[in-house]
Amino acid sequence: MQRRVVITGLGVVTPIGCDVPTFWANLVAGKSGVSRIDMFDTSEYPTKIAGIVRDFNPEQYIDRKEVRRLDRFTQFAVAAACQAIADAGLVITPENADRVGVYIGSGIGGIQTLLENYRTLLERGPRRVSPFVVPMMIANMASGQVSIMMGAKGPNSAAVSACATGTHAIGDAYKIIQRGAADVMIAGGAEAAIVDLALAGFSNAKALSTRNDEPERASRPFDRDRDGFVMGEGAGILVLESLEHALQRGARVRAEIIGYGMSGDAFHVTAPHPEGDGAYRAMVAALDDAGLQPEDVDYINAHGTSTDLGDMLETMAIKRAFGEHAYKLAVSSNKSMTGHLLGAAGGVEAVATVKTLEEGVLPPTINYETPDPQCDLDYVPNVARRADVRCALSNSLGFGGHNAVIALKRFPSA
Repeated sequence: MQRRVVITGLGVVTPIGCDVPTFWANLVAGKSGVSRIDMFDTSEYPTKIAGIVRDFNPEQYIDRKEVRRLDRFTQFAVAAACQAIADAGLVITPENADRVGVYIGSGIGGIQTLLENYRTLLERGPRRVSPFVVPMMIANMASGQVSIMMGAKGPNSAAVSACATGTHAIGDAYKIIQRGAADVMIAGGAEAAIVDLALAGFSNAKALSTRNDEPERASRPFDRDRDGFVMGEGAGILVLESLEHALQRGARVRAEIIGYGMSGDAFHVTAPHPEGDGAYRAMVAALDDAGLQPEDVDYINAHGTSTDLGDMLETMAIKRAFGEHAYKLAVSSNKSMTGHLLGAAGGVEAVATVKTLEEGVLPPTINYETPDPQCDLDYVPNVARRADVRCALSNSLGFGGHNAVIALKRFPSA
């Protein structure tokens, strides 16, 4: 018999808050974390805005000497993991360490470290390149460092699937516990890619919003006048446990994870399938895995990036997966406030979905001003609202045609 898996701890670092209470309060209030980029000169870039993490102090969580040896994305992961472990009241000991695993991914990894050291190589020669450049840069190091710092010796891996990374990590961790290979998994995603090279690449791909004079209004998922996504950064980490393990140690259960679906578009490196086929199949797979009927789902935390094609095709996929029930669902996009956190998005949005189930409050999609006839669902426009949310999906759809969906249920179920 497969084990039930629950969520007992939450942690975040985001552009709208570096802890869960602040993040949730700002999300419900509809506060944008998008601002002008001030870390480097953007005068020659079409896009000059991003969802930047402000007021983050890594030394709250990491020794000062060690901070210098960690890329920013790993610092975010460690901070969010520390929060989640504390929230869960989890104590990792020599006796249970083998049964506690880590599964934290990153879409891009330590690109800041890579660029800084490449510039050092060109300007000062190979002897001045940091010996830590490789272990700081590689995308699995968030998972590795959390494991090392926490003493978690169980299954350890890292997803790298672009914007689907965080959700893949959580879904895979869920399956690890479900099949009995671990009792606890620390899972999610982290990203810190707001650097000149990444901004230039995304800008030249025409993927980003250029609403530079109105940063807080730039990310507008499902709105007719959306013009691209806004880059963001941060981390979202959850503690997952078998229900039996959580109850035995008297943990507070935040929500239950009941299904996981994934698929590949097999279509294009950046564009979604023209019928939203991959997203549709991932949602159906999550429903099947959870044993849910479409009408059982009350809310979808949408991928909702604010791109023209992406939002339209996700809407199409939802309507295909849910039929008439699609028009009774609430659908909203946290990215309207945080920007798109790339590999961290699924982790942060899973945290938001857990809070939605707990609090019975739907976060809004802000900047929704002009309806798009092709996006005709209930996107919880501009203002949060109370709702009885029993079951929810969280969607993540990434470059390369990677699609991941998790299904969550309120606990205890009502």
